[in-house]
Amino acid sequence: MTAPPHGARTQPQPQGQPQSRPQPQGSATAGRARSDTQQGMRRRNLARVVHAISAQGPLSRAAVASHIGLTRAAVSTLVDELVRTGLLEELGPEHPGAERQGRVGRPGSALALSAHGPAGIGAEVGVDHLAVCAVDLRGEVRARAVRHTPNRNRAPEPVAAELTALVRQVTAEAEQLGLWSAGLAVAVPGLVTGDSRTVVRAPNLDWHDADLAALLPAGVPLTVDNEANFGSLAELWLGEATPRDFLHVSAEIGIGAAVVVDGRVLRGTRGFAGELGHVPVRPEGPACPCGGRGCLEQYAGEEAVLRAAGLEPGADRVGLLAERAAAGDENVRRALRDAGTALGIALTGAVNLLDPETVVLGGALAALAPWLLPSLEAELAGRTAGSVCPVSVSALGPEGPLLGAAHSVVRAVLDDPAAVAERG
Repeated sequence: MTAPPHGARTQPQPQGQPQSRPQPQGSATAGRARSDTQQGMRRRNLARVVHAISAQGPLSRAAVASHIGLTRAAVSTLVDELVRTGLLEELGPEHPGAERQGRVGRPGSALALSAHGPAGIGAEVGVDHLAVCAVDLRGEVRARAVRHTPNRNRAPEPVAAELTALVRQVTAEAEQLGLWSAGLAVAVPGLVTGDSRTVVRAPNLDWHDADLAALLPAGVPLTVDNEANFGSLAELWLGEATPRDFLHVSAEIGIGAAVVVDGRVLRGTRGFAGELGHVPVRPEGPACPCGGRGCLEQYAGEEAVLRAAGLEPGADRVGLLAERAAAGDENVRRALRDAGTALGIALTGAVNLLDPETVVLGGALAALAPWLLPSLEAELAGRTAGSVCPVSVSALGPEGPLLGAAHSVVRAVLDDPAAVAERG
């Protein structure tokens, strides 16, 4: 036996248990180990194939083999499995382009991600709306439903029932297009535990410990996450030249943020990281539904800006603010400048602590950026240590959380295509 490293302790065997012994070559245990290794390699190679086609567009088997460094025979076996399970489809002869230079023989059949297979179902619970969409493996939105309804102070059960009806409607529309649900992901404006899919606290909905897993349709994989987290993933996957390290800030009535580090959302110990809206910017300020005082939401949330501008809340709060600001309404512009200042104060702490490559404004903030940015950037310039962190505006706007939810299901399929066959 090999001696343990100096200072290490060997674990005693429990009383009455036989000592484990090395298994001889050819034993059942060694066979299972080799089988497990082969299955793991197969799973990884299936993912490499679909990711290559997702990134490059339609490719022949030979081109896929060249991209991922496997033999054409090995790729053909993998491709056949992916076609059988509905993840890939053959489009016909590949286009005779640059990738065929130096190759002889007939062009191969071009392979593409299927437009008639698994789909990601994304859903969003907003303070005043519910939304659901279906996204195919190519990233195209194929079905969508939105219901404008006030959800504040409603119990989770009726909200989940309405959301379930929309999910079934969108799923049925997707099925008519030859798609089927590979999973459901739900974005909510609140704190969500990472493992139990429970909304621990959603102040603007007045939800506490709402177990959405028990209230939403069973039978498909379910993910529940904070809307800002899904919005940041949408920005990462769908945004133009989005870096892998950034701070994403989004808003409707509340304000949320997500920290993305090396392409991954930083969730914190309990999954609660990113609650920028409840960072106090004036500790003696007005009370907040979270229980604190002077939180950022009380100065830069939609309803707070409407109050400061002397406007009544309506169905399209952001549209009203943008319209009035563009028309030169000085009350609205002053309210937005003050909101930008408060947002800059809150962001200064996050930027100084985390040093992100950029800050991305999403959700309602994107539409109001022309009037928020000057005061926001002035605060960052005056308070940030070192060089000033640039601020950009998301092109996805309020669609980010919903799209991020749906695309998270699609990404899960692409990351482990074998799981689709196992479920089917």
